[in-house]
Amino acid sequence: MPELPEVEHVKRGIDPFVINEKIDKVIFSEKVIEGKNNQRETIIKGIELDSFKKLTEGYVISEVLRRSKYIVFHIEKDNDHRILISHLGMAGGFFVVDDLEEIGTPNYRKHWQVIFELNNGKKLVYSDIRRFGEIRNIANYESYPPFLEIAPEPFDKEAMIHYLSCFDINKYANKPIKQMILDHKVIAGAGNIYACEALYRTGIRPDKIANSLSHQQKEMLFYYVREVLEEGIKYGGTSISDYRHADGKTGEMQLHLNVYKQKYCKTCGHEIETKVIATRNSHFCPNCQK
Repeated sequence: MPELPEVEHVKRGIDPFVINEKIDKVIFSEKVIEGKNNQRETIIKGIELDSFKKLTEGYVISEVLRRSKYIVFHIEKDNDHRILISHLGMAGGFFVVDDLEEIGTPNYRKHWQVIFELNNGKKLVYSDIRRFGEIRNIANYESYPPFLEIAPEPFDKEAMIHYLSCFDINKYANKPIKQMILDHKVIAGAGNIYACEALYRTGIRPDKIANSLSHQQKEMLFYYVREVLEEGIKYGGTSISDYRHADGKTGEMQLHLNVYKQKYCKTCGHEIETKVIATRNSHFCPNCQK
């Protein structure tokens, strides 16, 4: 699943081609149409396809933002302001091309789901190999309450205070620390890869119970979560399986991982072990992490 660094790079790749451009036409794939016809919310969530088109076509993209793992498009038409909120799911991605054939990765080219035709001749294409992602068209953020529950961005000064306050919430007290920091109500944008890497740098096992951490460990863990997310952005995200930038290129953070999908610890040489925590496969060194 694309995490904060990957989504940030998708957003950066989209920006130069879509800002102040009008959406002339929205095209849905057969799978999206078929899903809606069978009462399934395939990609387009919370709105009928006809209504989505009516409230998107003719609108100008005024701003593109990243919030946690979401990409947010502010669109305007006359005095009407709408918001497109997109989550890339497990294997989604946006591409800006003149023609679908320019999408270099065959799976992404084949599994396009929504095309936004822009008045500059470009196509903003949302592709999703597994169709777990989503795009919503809403009037305001209050129309989608889960979005308002996301923790502050990890680079904001209030993020650490918010994170530390979550240790006082009963539902987290006896959960593994890995499960806690994967919750975007605690830390925004930290998924499985970066959580594993941050715990490794802190020297904490992913299954260690949250309320057993010392105050120093809690602070150090947040520091390293932020550090690995910053590195992820610096190196263009992690391309292990499906992730691609908006221009089709891959990231390089996978070259700098210490434990995630690694065979041996780069510090002590011990074999990396895995354990399923909250349905996610956690990678750790049993010698370096206690």
